[in-house]
Amino acid sequence: MVLILGRRLNREDSGVRDSPAVKRKVFEVDPKNLSGHDDAYDFCSGGLHGEGILQAFNEFRDNRLFTDVVICVEGRQFHCHRAVLSACSSYFRAMFCNDHRESREMLVEINGILAEAMETFLQYVYTGRAKITTHNVQYLFETSSLFQIFPLRDACAKFLEEQLDPCNCLGIRRFADTHSLKQLASRCRTFTLQNFMEVAQHEEFLDLRKEELEEYIASDELTIGKEETVFEAAMRWVYHCTTDRKPMLKDLLQHVRLPLLHPNYFVQTVEGDQLIQVDPECYQLLHEARRYHVLGNEMMSPRTRPRRSTGFSEVIVVVGGCERVGGFNLPYTECYDPVTGEWKSLAKLPEFTKSEYAVCALRNDILVSGGRINSRDVWMYNSQLNLWIRVASLNKGRWRHKMGVLLGKVYAVGGYDGQCRLSSMECYDSFSNRWTEVAPMKEAVSSPATASCVGKLFVIGGGPDDYNCSDKVSGHHRSSSQYLVICSYIKMPKHSRQTERTHGGLRLRVYTEPAN
Repeated sequence: MVLILGRRLNREDSGVRDSPAVKRKVFEVDPKNLSGHDDAYDFCSGGLHGEGILQAFNEFRDNRLFTDVVICVEGRQFHCHRAVLSACSSYFRAMFCNDHRESREMLVEINGILAEAMETFLQYVYTGRAKITTHNVQYLFETSSLFQIFPLRDACAKFLEEQLDPCNCLGIRRFADTHSLKQLASRCRTFTLQNFMEVAQHEEFLDLRKEELEEYIASDELTIGKEETVFEAAMRWVYHCTTDRKPMLKDLLQHVRLPLLHPNYFVQTVEGDQLIQVDPECYQLLHEARRYHVLGNEMMSPRTRPRRSTGFSEVIVVVGGCERVGGFNLPYTECYDPVTGEWKSLAKLPEFTKSEYAVCALRNDILVSGGRINSRDVWMYNSQLNLWIRVASLNKGRWRHKMGVLLGKVYAVGGYDGQCRLSSMECYDSFSNRWTEVAPMKEAVSSPATASCVGKLFVIGGGPDDYNCSDKVSGHHRSSSQYLVICSYIKMPKHSRQTERTHGGLRLRVYTEPAN
């Protein structure tokens, strides 16, 4: 039978009649399958063709057919095809295609890898598939990196990332750093920070280098329930090898936020630790924590900032106030978190009907004193309990006064008692819950401003009567109870002396009256 392929001719055009003795069979061709020519058809079998060839080559390898090189690893021989190895790996392409000794020899020995890893590697080269396990992943990664098979190397890295656990994340992080796997190293670091409490209980943690441990315990991203966890982890690491690690104690404790430890824990556990007691370099850190327990936010350092995971954050608290229309006093106490941008309601202010009271923050609590109604009452907001508690009353009832905090004590300054303005001041000690009279100001004022700085409490401005405002600034020094009157910026004497001093990172400019 003869197959004639071509266009179908019109009988009238051809002038040829069909003969009963000769029959022609014509294949119909779909116009959609024509590509550029009326009589051509592009055919593609897709990936099946390549897979078929690889399968055939793998069978050749198993049966040692057409193999032209033998790779020897740990004394074990693997019969392979140079063409297949060169097609998959630039390492072998450089070995076989250049004028190297291996390009002419039948037996090529490769050192530094395991025979098991080589077998899995060749399985991938000839089939495109490899079985990655926890047992072979490290060696298979190193082998694929050596032979520059990057898809297999990346698959090993992905497998390691999925196997992260508190017992192995530190070892995988070190492996990732060794092989410059930035994504895997970053994932290990994040996992360790998020699971630090569990990670610190495993043996890998005790093998950390000092720099590695410092990186973790210094991070604000460290996820912990309380700072005591960090201290215990650091001390466990030191005690694991006391002789070598004892000199590193101070450097580690600099990253532990000792001021945020519970006072009882600090006294009993931290100060009672034998290594800390005999290390004079730790005294400054201990002193800082003690001062913070007394002074609160007056004493700031990098170690007084809570970690994000603790749930503590610095907020702005709004107490009381009145409605815009009608002027009715409001009982609400609310706080604003600048980080999240959210407002949160706190416990309502007792006796909110009063007005013109004073408010200040003492450590992590809030005090409200005086006011037009019940002018001697003082309330303290306990932030841990979210509760207002009545504390010792003022000795002198007052409103339109101000409160300031100096070295852990609260000072109620000036104000009005309903008949006259006050020059008196009172000092509150939260530990004894008592108000004590201190030296009065030289001028009675109401509604002044107060600020503490360089160990002094400054009283600024205020009203000495109903018609004038004071331009004076009074400074109260707690230890001597003496006041310093300095000229305001408004009425500067022409020949006054100007001095500058630096304290706490702030540059202060103090103007004093010229000596007579």
